[in-house]
Parts: sequence; C-alpha cells; structure tokens
Amino acid sequence: MNLSLFSCEGKVALITGGSRGIGRAAAHALADAGATVVVSSRKLAGNEEVAEEIKAKGGKAMAIASHVAKLDESKSLIEKVTSEFGRLDILMNNAGTNPYYGPLMYQDEKTWDITMNVNLKGLFFLSQLAARVMKDQGGGSIINTASIGGMRASDLGVYCVTKAAVIMLTNVMAKEWGQHNIRVNAIAPGIIKTRLSEQLWKDPEVNKAAVAKVPLLRLGEPEELGGVVVFLASDAGSYVTGETIVVDGGVLHGEPAHPEK
Repeated sequence: MNLSLFSCEGKVALITGGSRGIGRAAAHALADAGATVVVSSRKLAGNEEVAEEIKAKGGKAMAIASHVAKLDESKSLIEKVTSEFGRLDILMNNAGTNPYYGPLMYQDEKTWDITMNVNLKGLFFLSQLAARVMKDQGGGSIINTASIGGMRASDLGVYCVTKAAVIMLTNVMAKEWGQHNIRVNAIAPGIIKTRLSEQLWKDPEVNKAAVAKVPLLRLGEPEELGGVVVFLASDAGSYVTGETIVVDGGVLHGEPAHPEK
C-alpha cells in the first residue's frame, strides 16, 4: 500500500477546541502528517501552548482565539486563516460543551442555549464558512466530533441531542457538498479521558464501573483518535463521506461477553 496517501503535506488544517483533549491530539496528529495546523479555542494561551509543542517538533502551527458560538468571531477566524495561508483544506469541528449534567426535567433555558450554540449552531456556521472557501479552491475535508451519546440515549441529556444532530448534519452536508469535492465525516468517541468527561473517570469507583462496560476493558486516550482524523483528512479517505466512525472500544456492542475471572 502507498502510505503517502496518509500524508497531509501542503494542507492547512483548522481545529476548534484544539487546546486540549481530542483537539490537541488531532492537532499533533495532523501536524505529524505534514499539515500546517491552526489551533483555535476561546483562550489564546492554551492554543499557543499546543502550537509551540508542534513547532518544537519541527511542525507548522498557528494559534488563534475564537468562540465558535459567536458568528462574528467565526467569520474573523476563517478570514485570518485564509489571509495567512491562502487556503483551508481541513476543518475539524471539535469544540464542545456540556454545562448541565442532570435530569431533563430540570434543565434550564440558559444551559440548553449554551449547549446548542456551541455544539450545533457554531459547528454549522463555521462549516458553512469553511465550505465556501473549500468550494472555491476545489475541495476539502470537514471532520465533526460527535459522540456515541448521539447514537443512544444516556444521562447526558441535551448533550446527546446535539451530538445526534451533528451526525445528521454531517450526513446532510456530505450529501449537498460532495458535488464540490468537499467530504464531510464525523467521529463518535466513547469515553475518552479528557477534561470534558473527567466526572466519568476521575473518581476511581466511577472509573472502575465505566471500564467494566468496555469490551477492551479500558477507557480511550485522546491520541487514539489521531489516526482516524488523519485518515479522514488525507487522500487515504478520498472516497469516504457522510460517515460516522465510532471510536469507543466496543461499547456500542454491549458489555464484555463471557468475562474471564
């Protein structure tokens, strides 16, 4: 097999929520594959830290602070990227939030709006802006971070609803934008050890219970999504669009069967 298909050399990648967790791991993976990486999240300091890590390895990176829930900032973000590099080949919509953890019966309007605005509205409008650039340059790849929570109900409530919507939005964008050589795919992680999910793994007893439900008998690390991101971003995935790739250690298939003692 020609492994050069996995190269992202010459491509410009923008990653939202890129300062930590899955976004940080994806930024490193794409930079290692040769892409110039723009790391973005609300706080510049965290973005700069990741960008400097990439540069220290000989990679190319830039840090830009931007809030995906604010359309004017998304417009400015795309303008800065295209002004600096002249193109945008890869967009990874990774920014996400879950400000409320509790029964739907008591969810308030403010946390509903925050979750919807960051996880869905912001993702859509940034994708729209990026797609216009990609259309004019002849194509590109958009990668959305969904969740297995978007495939089955859980205690995460409205977060799950937004991720289910992300999966469908991925399908619709892929169907419409494929004619412009823009591929749109999603990744659906299970429990990955990030700050967003730390309430599910930081406590030893909670962690033990969570691990017991995973066929691989461990939780995922952010770096384990890097290969999937590079595949979807590169020519190795050139005929893949509208797909949601599950990276959950087998959780959706049920708890480990016939566990050995």
